[in-house]
Amino acid sequence: MRAIHFSQPKTLEHIEIDAPTPPSPTEALVRTHRMGVCGTDISSYLGTFPFFEYPRIPGHELGVEVLEVGAEVTNVKPGDHCSVEPYMHCGTCFACRTGHINCCESLNVIGIMSDGGLCDRFLIPAHKLHPSKSLSLDQLALIETLAIGCHATQRADPKPNDQVLIIGAGPIGLSALEFVRQSGARITVTDRSPSRLDFCQSTYSLEHTLLSTAPESTLTEITEITSGDLFPIVIDATGNPKSMATALSYVAHSGTLVFLGVTPSDVSLPDPLLHRKEVTIKASRNALPQDFVTCIQAIEQNKIDTDPWITHRTDFANAPNDFGTFTDPDAGVLKAMIEVA
Repeated sequence: MRAIHFSQPKTLEHIEIDAPTPPSPTEALVRTHRMGVCGTDISSYLGTFPFFEYPRIPGHELGVEVLEVGAEVTNVKPGDHCSVEPYMHCGTCFACRTGHINCCESLNVIGIMSDGGLCDRFLIPAHKLHPSKSLSLDQLALIETLAIGCHATQRADPKPNDQVLIIGAGPIGLSALEFVRQSGARITVTDRSPSRLDFCQSTYSLEHTLLSTAPESTLTEITEITSGDLFPIVIDATGNPKSMATALSYVAHSGTLVFLGVTPSDVSLPDPLLHRKEVTIKASRNALPQDFVTCIQAIEQNKIDTDPWITHRTDFANAPNDFGTFTDPDAGVLKAMIEVA
């Protein structure tokens, strides 16, 4: 059976693997049709993601078709098109027992910590599938990215007319933007890429976008935008330790800072500033099952338009050659999609 794996950093290879066995009573056998390429995949390709080991079959942003289900499965049936919730949790640790399965102590994310969906077919626990009768396979492959932003927005808890700063206008930052805007908050986005800021402005008609240059000049502009108050909510989606440390300077006294991006490096924060402001700092990891349902419903109800998201495409045959181009900042990639079948 066909598959593609990362054999080492910056190297993708076509391989042959064994076909999956018939599904167990609680499993489903699915065919991969689409794989979205996310920042984690890019970092894994570059060799900079902290939870990745080689060789590995990637693929956790997936649009799949159900081929066969086990005897006890009732939530999906053959022929259904689904998004995949790629977080395999233990169900017994403290986080799982308290409903936080997204940060299970022994979490296994397919495509990162175990082999993923960049192959013809694979088995998955059926309860990790989220079907939709109307979404396209492209849209279903975008759900996992959107769910991460949905979860981070819940962590930030913006209210109508709150001023919210989103740092980083990549796919994860944009996924947060989609749900922050549904809260009625006033949004400012900052990024180092003029083209990404142009995309934000043309797509979402934001009140403010800021080109990130020196922190001092950015802070000056932020002070002007907020009339000196700074932002009560800041979401950093960069995964850049310098950006994450600097983000504290942009948070209002008594405000909230949400770290959405992941870095393998330490993040150093000035404690006097942290205490003086009494800032609440939250991490946001992955998403919960309800977030997937919320994202599917949001697209079905036309609250989110995914058409502008996919800027680049490749197919299974050409993916190893094309993948490197998705890492080029000058290529203008927002979301690349691999057409597997």
